[in-house]
Amino acid sequence: MENVIYSINGPVVTVKDTDDFSMLEMVYVGNARLIGEVISIKKEFTTIQVYETTTGLQPGEPVYSTGQPISVTLGPGILRNIFDGIERPLEEIAKDAGAFIPIGSHVAPLDKDKLWDVTLTVKVGDQLKGGDIYATIPETDLITHKCMVSPYLKGEVVEVKENGQYKIDDVIMKLKDEKGQIIDFTLTQKWPIKQARPVHKRLPISMPLITGQRVIDTLFPIAKGGTAAIPGGFGTGKTMTQHQLAKWCDADIIVYVGCGERGNEMTQVLEEFRELIDPKSNKPLTDRTVLIANTSNMPVAAREASIYTGVTLAEYYRDMGYHVAIMADSTSRWAEALREISGRLEEMPAEEGFPAYLPSRLSQFYERAGYMDNLNGTKGSVTIIGAVSPQGADFSEPVTQNTKRFVRTFWALDKALAYARHYFAINWNQSYSEYIPDLERWFNKNVDSKFLRDRQELQSILAEETKLMEIVKLMGSDVLPDDQKLIIEIAKLIRVGYLQQNAFHPDDTYVPLEKQLKMMEVILYLNKRGKEIVSANKPIRLIMDTGIFDKVVKMKYDVPNNNLDLFDNYYKDIDEAIASIR
Repeated sequence: MENVIYSINGPVVTVKDTDDFSMLEMVYVGNARLIGEVISIKKEFTTIQVYETTTGLQPGEPVYSTGQPISVTLGPGILRNIFDGIERPLEEIAKDAGAFIPIGSHVAPLDKDKLWDVTLTVKVGDQLKGGDIYATIPETDLITHKCMVSPYLKGEVVEVKENGQYKIDDVIMKLKDEKGQIIDFTLTQKWPIKQARPVHKRLPISMPLITGQRVIDTLFPIAKGGTAAIPGGFGTGKTMTQHQLAKWCDADIIVYVGCGERGNEMTQVLEEFRELIDPKSNKPLTDRTVLIANTSNMPVAAREASIYTGVTLAEYYRDMGYHVAIMADSTSRWAEALREISGRLEEMPAEEGFPAYLPSRLSQFYERAGYMDNLNGTKGSVTIIGAVSPQGADFSEPVTQNTKRFVRTFWALDKALAYARHYFAINWNQSYSEYIPDLERWFNKNVDSKFLRDRQELQSILAEETKLMEIVKLMGSDVLPDDQKLIIEIAKLIRVGYLQQNAFHPDDTYVPLEKQLKMMEVILYLNKRGKEIVSANKPIRLIMDTGIFDKVVKMKYDVPNNNLDLFDNYYKDIDEAIASIR
């Protein structure tokens, strides 16, 4: 008996009296064969969420079973591409149908006609297991693609093609599995998006994801394989922060997921990334980037899929031994999609109308981050950086609070800082990183043991300033003794001269850790010499009048990243300024 649509409620469709479907199975809905997923099975009704707009769909239209979960195609051609939430290539669709995706559009995710230069790395008789690499392909100038045996397969190689040019669906190797069946291997494999790809073991966090952004690398670092949240109200710079991290962090591959964001923001991402040159290789940044665009005018159910699609692509490249950073912008829009579908399913709402399973869904997503020992012996990582958009910048709302439970780095964006043009608008009092103990050995070995000690001193000065500003607001700064006035001046120097960064300045848009350390050293040296003057009962005003504070503030611009020896001059200038005080 043919299964047909019984009712339609937005993206939620029901089928009555059937047991042909299994949970989380992918189905085709209606005559247009819209992609959907089974999300609830009851005795009388099977409920399906449709990942495309259901406009024009009618009861009585057929629903087709596939017997497979929602999956993505993994293979060469992912990088440089732009997909929607269910891995449909937007540029290919645009060639045929224009700016908007037509209903029921079925375009192959990867180019089936392109020829790839394939180098086989196995021979007849080799025993292969899940994760083993059987071919390599130069996917872009920066990334070598490695074709891997699907994790749950193993067997003996019985046929191998010659090295040469092949299309993604060409059979290049045959394997006899344990049951004696012959399995064909092409350049691609399928993988369910809601199932994490298996690894040999999870490794302890040990190295930072270096971003070149001082407030992050110094005060609130994130580790490779770590998780971070960027919560902030409207206009505080969540998207711009993620753009900057995508451009400069030392991940091998960037997966940027625009989940429910404005279309013009995604357009800006696409145009910026195309123009950007990767600083490490002088090649276009798109050579190591994949973009997943699911803008706010696209079907709401596909927002959920876009997050899982992004992390599945990230895990695939992690399995090849790469360090991958995934930017999810924003998980709040994803949570809102969950809330809308939950409402249509008439489920019992929890706090602020979100479904009761919101925390478990967030944890499932962030838990797919990690630094891993892969099945093939390589090591790779997936770092997840998720933006959160709390309404009215209220960090006590459910998405922010539940995200805080599952991430170990929290970069809280502050509206007051953003409106004061302090970039990044990361509030140093509300933000934190729990990775410092894990990264201590790396910093001591690869930078300097003074780095974390100086960082601690900077944070102490900023914390002291916060306490003192309470007094200043009530009574004015004149009531403070000179040693406390010095703390306020040094803290201002840290805020303006160190934490504030200029993304458009060639030497300030990215700052290596060595320069960050030298900048901290100069600021703390000025603090030390200032304390000597104050302890000699000389007024703080005399130090300010020398102009040395103004000079130190500008060192981030005046010292090029490739000539750090110039920092020695600042110690002389500080000593001369202090000596000039009578």
